[in-house]
Amino acid sequence: MKLHSGPAPCGLWRRVYAGAMLAIFCGVAVPVAAVENATPALSPAMDQAAALRASQAAVGRTIGDYTLLDSEGRRVRLSSYRGKPLLVSFIYTGCFQVCPTTTRALQQAASVARDALGADRFNVISIGFNQPADSPQALKSFAAQYGINSPNWKFLSPPAAIVPDLVRDFGFGFVATAAGFDHLLQVSVLDAEGRIYRQIYGENYSADFLTEPLRQLISGNPVAGATSFSEILDQVRILCSVYDPRTGKYRVSYGLVLEIAGGATFLLWIVWFFLNEWWTRRRSARRSRA
Repeated sequence: MKLHSGPAPCGLWRRVYAGAMLAIFCGVAVPVAAVENATPALSPAMDQAAALRASQAAVGRTIGDYTLLDSEGRRVRLSSYRGKPLLVSFIYTGCFQVCPTTTRALQQAASVARDALGADRFNVISIGFNQPADSPQALKSFAAQYGINSPNWKFLSPPAAIVPDLVRDFGFGFVATAAGFDHLLQVSVLDAEGRIYRQIYGENYSADFLTEPLRQLISGNPVAGATSFSEILDQVRILCSVYDPRTGKYRVSYGLVLEIAGGATFLLWIVWFFLNEWWTRRRSARRSRA
């Protein structure tokens, strides 16, 4: 697994241990006013290995019911997002390079996921961790600056007092440095019950990194969760969508559709065969007794 940290945006890569995921730590220079009220004391650098362990240890944890403020200053409880998968990222508005880059990456991945899974299948929130600088107004301006206006994506501002517990629950690590912040570039994927299902790391990632865990959560029990024929068809469409790295989008694999249809037909034939054999033997037994 690779990590990234430095006093300027995108410094040197440093190998911590092998793995399949990328964890990036980035320190970004910001105006002094943006960091002078930061919660943690200034530190020379983040302990990257410890931060990554804490992040992975959060997988399976149910997030507490914290109350934050949306960009209009309204109170929002995290429990209000239960019932659907949820993507959660942490940013700070004084960041001018890495946080915008990761937010754009999340925006692109979420757009692909909406096309593949449905526009209303999951929610996204970005939380400003640098308090009180990341006020509702600052987050509103940040979202407007980068053209994020999806109804299922909210930017939330936590009270400064809850930031340590909030980031600890999510396994999100950050430290204030003389240059800004060193922090994990992390998107947490939560299930419908508010448990962390997967941690996604990196400054840039392909859309399937987010869409696949979302699809797993949405399609975990497709037939039982469907209440109408159209919902069953929608679930089949989701199950049969495959990621095309050439286009960066999902498409329906008709080969998978035919395989599912063939498997279902074969299963029905097997059921019919055994029922027919049972009925034939039963009828023969009745005739022999007669």
